[in-house]
Amino acid sequence: MSDVSKTEKFQLYVPILEELCDVLQRGLKNNFADAQVCVVDCPDLTQDPFKFPVKGLCGKPRITDVGGVPYLVPLVKVDKEYNMNTVSKELELPGAFILGAGAVSSKNVGMNAEMMPLVLTEAEGRPAVNSSWFSSINPDNNQCLLEKYSDKFSDCDFGLLANLYACEGKPGKVIEVRAKRRIGEESLVGALRKTMEEHYPDKSLALGGTFLIQKGKAKIHIMWLFAVQGLDLRVEHTHCFSHHGEGGHYYIDTTPDTVEYLGYFMPAEFVYRIDRPSETHEVGRD
Repeated sequence: MSDVSKTEKFQLYVPILEELCDVLQRGLKNNFADAQVCVVDCPDLTQDPFKFPVKGLCGKPRITDVGGVPYLVPLVKVDKEYNMNTVSKELELPGAFILGAGAVSSKNVGMNAEMMPLVLTEAEGRPAVNSSWFSSINPDNNQCLLEKYSDKFSDCDFGLLANLYACEGKPGKVIEVRAKRRIGEESLVGALRKTMEEHYPDKSLALGGTFLIQKGKAKIHIMWLFAVQGLDLRVEHTHCFSHHGEGGHYYIDTTPDTVEYLGYFMPAEFVYRIDRPSETHEVGRD
């Protein structure tokens, strides 16, 4: 198991939800013909189409960047293995619900694969609930192979790197984003990030959450990576899964004239940098 004791913690700026909604809506309208952002009660995420192991995205929201691209290239460091239950303790939130994007455990899967973590970590008197998915390239037909993690493995391990949102999984008020017909060059996630960067240039903010592509198609990569310097944090990292057998790293929609997004997000209160690589590089930064 990798050294998760190398954890750095930083407080983030958290605007009130109504203010952030106004900011995001104005920014999204530069990239989408129709964009509506408001504060709503989080829908029950245990229901279709989410099927998460918790009801909501609220309760002590925080994000973490674990490991990093330098552990992947130029040579994969297969010894870099982590566990969601251990990560939740490093986040000072044992029993947390964790979702996000990461790499699978090499010792389990034995090959490169994208991981879509959905884990209610273990707590006293309660085992972990792992609803994660992972996608790889099927060697038989060179197509995407999407699998349920718990159908093959009983642990909560992952490898190399992950970008995760964690919370208590409670119901509560969240930011709802509806965006239709992309007219700009940015993906939904890219548009949200750049809007915050432009409006809060001297502050550090972070959003975590989940979204649906209700109409349209998207470009999904397997093993498409990038990062930035400083704390070696990724400024943006989104993985997705579907009910039609495909998943991976979300890049952008490919049907801008018809695409429709529905998302639910929360600003994080803290960021935790776990096991930051001591040696870094510029590979995968663009």
